[in-house]
Amino acid sequence: MHVENHYINRSGWLRAAVLGANDGILSTTSLVIGVAAASDTREPILLAAVAGLVAGALSMAAGEYVSVSSQSDVESADLKRESFALENTPKEELEELTDIYIQRGLNRELAKEVAAQLTAYDALEAHARDELGINEITQANPLTAAFASAISFIVGGLLPLLVAIFSPIKDMIFYQYGFSILFLAFSGILAAKAGGSNTLKAVLRICIWGTFAMGASAIVGYIFGVQTA
Repeated sequence: MHVENHYINRSGWLRAAVLGANDGILSTTSLVIGVAAASDTREPILLAAVAGLVAGALSMAAGEYVSVSSQSDVESADLKRESFALENTPKEELEELTDIYIQRGLNRELAKEVAAQLTAYDALEAHARDELGINEITQANPLTAAFASAISFIVGGLLPLLVAIFSPIKDMIFYQYGFSILFLAFSGILAAKAGGSNTLKAVLRICIWGTFAMGASAIVGYIFGVQTA
């Protein structure tokens, strides 16, 4: 028996989890590097890391919930409009579905037969999937996305916080950058494995942009440190 493994059903929570973990690592590390570049004591660095961790987790959860909820609202509104059209103009909707299948490669006779059978089985489902691109697999749950985003942000942010606690203060920036690149690479590998995508591409993408963000934070920190000296 031929079995195929697909990962699209994970896209909703996986996107939120990957974004949360990466943002937790990167934003906390960048914050620590920026403060470390302007300070030679550990206390303000730890305070900034903890504050950034808490605020970031709450912000990610709220933002993800609002974003996914807005998407769900738009999809629900489209489904209501489609349901209204199916009740009031069924012939036009059947022809519209037929044209969609013709554009996908079926001849008119077969396209019309397929459209008629799918309409008889579940007209709204057929139009939601083939006209609007809405299906149960790719729909994200707002609460699930918010929870995944917040938890993953906390997990990601705890890593640079631990580095800030135990690494030597004078070499804080180098320890933060080195460990964070490792953390980001590991995060990219996990995301690629969970989503069935290219591992090397995911790791390179996140490490390159992570380096850019941390470098910019260090520059700002040095400028701030010089100005306040």
